[in-house]
Amino acid sequence: MPTGSPEPLTPAQQELYDWLASFIGQHRHSPSIRQMMEAMGLRSPAPVQSRLRHLQQKGWITWQEGQARTLQLLGELTPGIPVLGAVAAGGLVETFDDVSERIDLAPVLETRGLFALTVNGDSMVDAHIADGDVVLMEPVQEPSRLREGTIVSALVPGSGTTLKHFHRDGGQVRLEAANPAYEPIVLDAEQVMVQGKLVAVWRQV
Repeated sequence: MPTGSPEPLTPAQQELYDWLASFIGQHRHSPSIRQMMEAMGLRSPAPVQSRLRHLQQKGWITWQEGQARTLQLLGELTPGIPVLGAVAAGGLVETFDDVSERIDLAPVLETRGLFALTVNGDSMVDAHIADGDVVLMEPVQEPSRLREGTIVSALVPGSGTTLKHFHRDGGQVRLEAANPAYEPIVLDAEQVMVQGKLVAVWRQV
């Protein structure tokens, strides 16, 4: 829904606008005129172009006629989190300028089966994962294909689930902490059930 007070739409215009919003939300880009024709059940581009002109005049979209891919919904949220510039940990840097880049979290959040775990303890502090952080994990279907050093959540007999760096040594698995105060856990590979690999860390501040 756009901001401001756009003019009301006719049913035909509203139908096209609703379809455009759904398409752009799903595909992250605007459709072609032909795709709009097919979706509206029209055989000619003229009615589609007429509806687009009215949507633009009424303040619902921006569009350069003849260039369907330039179409944008007014008031829509650009996907992603804006990257506003750099921040110095030592001195000052210049203030934020216009937003020129965005971090799109959709691919992470749409990962099939993604799950979260709350971290208890400080065994991964040197990997910048602290007590109380929430880690987002992606399920692991084939542990044998994990890269050395991947941070995983693993089910260890007698110890429950632990978050550690994963290493494979022949028929054994070594789960290594990111804190020298903790000894590595070394077990036969069949004793360790790798549940997921780290995707992201969420810290409440």
